[in-house]
Amino acid sequence: MSEIAIDLPVGAGPASADGLPAGARGWAMFTYSIGLAMSVLDGNIANTALPSIAAQLHAVPAASIWVVNAFLLAVAVCVVPLSSFVDIIGYKKVYQLGVALFTLASVGCSLPHSLNTLILARVFQGVGAACIWSTSAAVMRYTYPRALLGRGIGLGGTVVFTSAAAGPSVASAILSVATWHWLFAINIPFGLLSLSLSERFLAPAGGTRHRFDFLSAILNGAAVTLLIRSIDGVGYLQGARVVALEFAGAIVFGVLMIRRQMHLKIPMLAIDLFKRPIFSLSVASSLCTFMAQGLAIVVLPFYFIDGLGFSQVMAGILLTPWSLAGGIMSHFSGRLADRYPIRLLGTTGMAVMSIGMLLLARLPAHPSIWQIIWRAAFGGCGFGFFGAPNNRAMVASAPKERSGGAGGISTMSRLLGQSIGVSVVAVIFVVLAHGQATIEGARVALLYGAGFSIISAMICSARQPHLKPE
Repeated sequence: MSEIAIDLPVGAGPASADGLPAGARGWAMFTYSIGLAMSVLDGNIANTALPSIAAQLHAVPAASIWVVNAFLLAVAVCVVPLSSFVDIIGYKKVYQLGVALFTLASVGCSLPHSLNTLILARVFQGVGAACIWSTSAAVMRYTYPRALLGRGIGLGGTVVFTSAAAGPSVASAILSVATWHWLFAINIPFGLLSLSLSERFLAPAGGTRHRFDFLSAILNGAAVTLLIRSIDGVGYLQGARVVALEFAGAIVFGVLMIRRQMHLKIPMLAIDLFKRPIFSLSVASSLCTFMAQGLAIVVLPFYFIDGLGFSQVMAGILLTPWSLAGGIMSHFSGRLADRYPIRLLGTTGMAVMSIGMLLLARLPAHPSIWQIIWRAAFGGCGFGFFGAPNNRAMVASAPKERSGGAGGISTMSRLLGQSIGVSVVAVIFVVLAHGQATIEGARVALLYGAGFSIISAMICSARQPHLKPE
């Protein structure tokens, strides 16, 4: 951590009006990074162990998928209400609650006797992860001065990228020496460490103390659940009537949710922030970008294995450059975002990502490993270069006391974008190859991903040319 001072500070101390003192920032970010890395890693690590989990718990593969889906659905449903809690009681308490719940749920995941108990524990893990993720924007605002906000966001992006990239490797290493239970048990010491450090090093932050609106939370949960189910239904080509009813239900609950927010002084879903053009454009750009990212992460393994004939292990290796390059570039682009116009950085990142996806789509029939690696790294660089500046624009455009609401919308744009991207891949495979992954279907999907990236670049370019970090 480049921000950590040589001499250990006694504690975070009172935050200044504009972030923590230089010596305390590194320790605050170290504390938060433990929880962030733990939650991101666990969001992906279970995928590798699904066959082992299904075999030991005598579950069919279709049912075992809920070990992953339960976590993701819990995050999607809870992140907006929990973001409201961030503004009400302060990010520090929500983060501590999230780490405690995630750690306790990890104990439950490591000791299940049935698939149902494991799924239930994963739901609580998802709620804990939603607490951690919903505090991200507030952590940055209370830790870093406004002039260095991009640096903190870039560092957070690096933690997310590297944790996601390490997921398959960490899972394989653990499974080579222990049972799948240890995939979850390993979280316990790290959770306790972050919890113990949080009281000392995280900046204190009060809340607005406005009332939590339970009806808004219920409407949000219904709308998000039905929307995600309808998106999945499109991807798996479920009955048109069922998908239409789910989508219609999502719209109805969503409209009721938005109408209710208009009558709240401080809305749970921060729709008031959309009055700020830079915030609206940043959210729209983020949605398109994560559609492309979700599409790429799903289609590339099929492309490498079924299309190009690589082994499953080699496909995992070939995916790593995307995440590693993204993590490295996120660190640098965050620093650049504190100095240069967001429009320039975001548009450049999306242009690079679209070129990377086009290059992957145009791979020769028998490419070398190097030909794949540099193309994947190129696409990852573009994604990483875009992320920190765009997130900085979202976070900085919101009042400090509304950081929770801004962070909730940022997370929702990511989750919905990825869900839509995955469904696009499924539809393309079904339409072109009757449900089978082929090299033609993978290439068409990558072309769609490049298209989403170009749309994101166009949205980025619509920002004011003169807009610079404040």
